[in-house]
Parts: sequence; C-alpha cells; structure tokens
Amino acid sequence: MGLFGKLGMEKPFTPSIDWDITPMYTFTMFESWGGKGEERIRNNDEKFYYFFIDNWQKPAQLCLMERGVKHAEILAMIDAPQKMIDTCVTDQGKSGTFDRNYAIDEVLKNWLKKNVVYSDDDSMVTPIKKQVKIINLETGLPRAEDPHPAYISAKLRADGKTFTEDELPELIAKNNLFDSQRNITGSFPNVLIDNGDGLTVTDLKTGIMWQREGCDIANILRVKSYVRELKANEFAGFNDWRLPTTDEAMSLLEPHIGEKDLFIHKCFSDNQPFIFTADRRSPGGYWFVDFKQGTVFWASGTIPGGFGRACRTI
Repeated sequence: MGLFGKLGMEKPFTPSIDWDITPMYTFTMFESWGGKGEERIRNNDEKFYYFFIDNWQKPAQLCLMERGVKHAEILAMIDAPQKMIDTCVTDQGKSGTFDRNYAIDEVLKNWLKKNVVYSDDDSMVTPIKKQVKIINLETGLPRAEDPHPAYISAKLRADGKTFTEDELPELIAKNNLFDSQRNITGSFPNVLIDNGDGLTVTDLKTGIMWQREGCDIANILRVKSYVRELKANEFAGFNDWRLPTTDEAMSLLEPHIGEKDLFIHKCFSDNQPFIFTADRRSPGGYWFVDFKQGTVFWASGTIPGGFGRACRTI
C-alpha cells in the first residue's frame, strides 16, 4: 500500500515529500510576516510534507509532518532504527534555537526513500494524526528599520536585590509602573520592535531584549537552570540571558487586559502568565510578576510556583 496509501491520501492525488524543509525554516516559510520572496508560502491551502525528528521525549522519534500556513499536524511515526535516529540527533549537537525538533540527515533520508517513501511495505508507518499547536509568531510590531514612535529612554534596575513589601510602593512609583492593586493609573508605554527571529522582541525604551516565550512552571532552581541553558545554547544568538528584575518585568504590564486575557502585549506567549524575577523578598520568598492579574506578589521559590521568561540588556 505504501506510505500515503496507509494514511488514506492517495486519491485524488498522492502528496510528495519535500526533502528540503527542516524545522528550523518553518517559521520563515509558514508564519513569518517578514518572509522574503520564495521563502514565504502565500497559498493558505497548500500543504507540504516532510520528515523530522521529535526529540522532546525519549527516545527520539522519526515523524512525518503535514505543514501549511497556520497548520501543523504530525501524520505518522516511522519505525526507523533507533540508533540511526540517535546518531542523527547527536551529530547535530544542541539546537541553537532551544528547540528539540531536528532535521533528518542523509543517512535517514536514504533509508526513508528505500524503506518507506518508495516502498510498498507500510509496516513501519504508524498513523497518529496529532494536531500541533501553532503559536502565533506574528507580532504586528515594527522591525528595527521601520518607523517607530519617539520615546525617552528609561534605565531600569538590572541587578537582583532583596527588599521588603514596604519598599514595593516606592519601586513602583519611581517609574510609574502599572499595578492593578497598587497603582492603577500607572503607565509605562513600551516601544517594542520585532527582531524577526520568532523568538524575541526588544523594548527600545528600556534597551531590553525579551524572550517571547519561556519555561514551564518550576521552582527557582529549575528556572535558573533553564536560563543557564539559554546562555550555554546561545539562544537567539546571545549568551548573556538573565532573569528580569521586578522593575523590568513590571515594565511589561499594560494598564488593560489584552486579547490573550493578560496585562501584556500580545507578542508574548500566554504560556507564562506569571514569572519569577531576579529579586528576593525579605524576610523570605521571591518576587513574581503576574501578567494574569496585572500585579506583583511574593511566594516561596522552593516548590514549582512560577514560570520563567529571560531577558538581556542590549
């Protein structure tokens, strides 16, 4: 029956495999509003098929992806020799984009052509039909070269410190930061630009580059370990990532709830509704900024109680 026959996709036409598509380039091809020329797919109904390695779980798995504009669905898992898959991952090293999806190499490509794509034997194909959540990578923000509003630069504290609850009102008032509980008339208009990498944005006003997503809920030790991984992997091309201070994280709070039901610009992922900061509370605990409630709070950092979002000074 063959690969696409087993997937029930032979009629009225049989799809073909695009051997040139890799996970690294799918943002530019399918999601980026800034794609150039033939890199950008402009037919919303067109679908493409390619193989990739899913290394988010162990052991790594070889998968067939169906991809289009705002569409991603894993159609099948391929039972390739595990050693061949693991070698492919190892040879590519750590992902520079902190992703864990890998392109196939020539060895796997040749194996697939011989045993799966151009073979009538479909025993190594397991249909799964797994819908993949597509994060909206379009920000609607200008790029660095585009016109942007005039602004007055603001220098925010970048080094973590320990402070009490009594010191919090002064910290907020210093830069008129919005807080739904303590300063509802506060406003700190950002001047955000899209860095064009699908990973980061920069606030020209503060000179801070922000990670658009972040890590899952964890304790402070795991969040700090996550930031170290970002640095070691040179996430988005840089190795000086850090946790934001309370001042910096609060500078992202907007005085109204956005379309993602958060007090933060829509360019940021809603998977991190409240985040650890680099600051500690006296006499104990850590300070968090809550984009869901539009405020700041403290809690213990020893149990999984917060998400992580890194930043860096440009």
